Amino acid sequence: MSLRFHEIAEARHRILNPLNDEKLALLGEICRIIPGTRQLDLACGKGELLSRWSAEYGLEGVGVDISKVFLGAARARAEELGVSERVEFVEADAGTYETTPESFDIVSCIGATWIGNGIKGTLSLMRRHLRPNGTVLVGDCYWQTPPPPEARAALGLEDDNLVTSLIGTNDRIEEAGFELLDMVLASPDSWDRYVASQWWTISDWLRDNPDDPDAPAMRDFLVQARRSHLEYGRQYLGWGVFVLRPQP
Repeated sequence: MSLRFHEIAEARHRILNPLNDEKLALLGEICRIIPGTRQLDLACGKGELLSRWSAEYGLEGVGVDISKVFLGAARARAEELGVSERVEFVEADAGTYETTPESFDIVSCIGATWIGNGIKGTLSLMRRHLRPNGTVLVGDCYWQTPPPPEARAALGLEDDNLVTSLIGTNDRIEEAGFELLDMVLASPDSWDRYVASQWWTISDWLRDNPDDPDAPAMRDFLVQARRSHLEYGRQYLGWGVFVLRPQP
């Protein structure tokens, strides 16, 4: 899925993952944020997590993303919530972004573990930004039950590095040198709200842009996304945010 397809499909989304407002708030409570806590959010999307937690807790942060469209929305949201002096959004590749080492209390990558070719590689990228005893938040898919090959193919998840079971996720976290402290998992309903609500957005875009060069590919993507979710995604695929810290 190209970056432009993401920008079109998620144009009406504020949270660019399957967490709903209540679970995003719960995640903030779990993280025990206090005023002055510094967070780096890699592949931050529209920056809802940083801006909302800054408004609620006084958090300071940096969001990194490659999408000018999403970053524009992130800056507008920070202005709306009155936190633009506490949060900064940077256009850069989250997988290669460099800053002062060990300078953040929280480092997050929510739903973009492709930046490190899976959760282990992504945690390795995140570690260099984390202060000693800091907190890591990593959002990723997991298999709820072992999927057949046709489900893996339909969902585009044939690479074993990308998705495993919940216990397999825990094993990979430990192999990367981290301890799983807590987790917030999406529900089937919040999965539907994230995935299914994209269908209407894409359908409207196709009606408004029938002559766009990307329209045929976007139409194919809509058909495939809808079928794969209904046939396999709801049955086999889960998603959650895992709260970690480095092992002693």
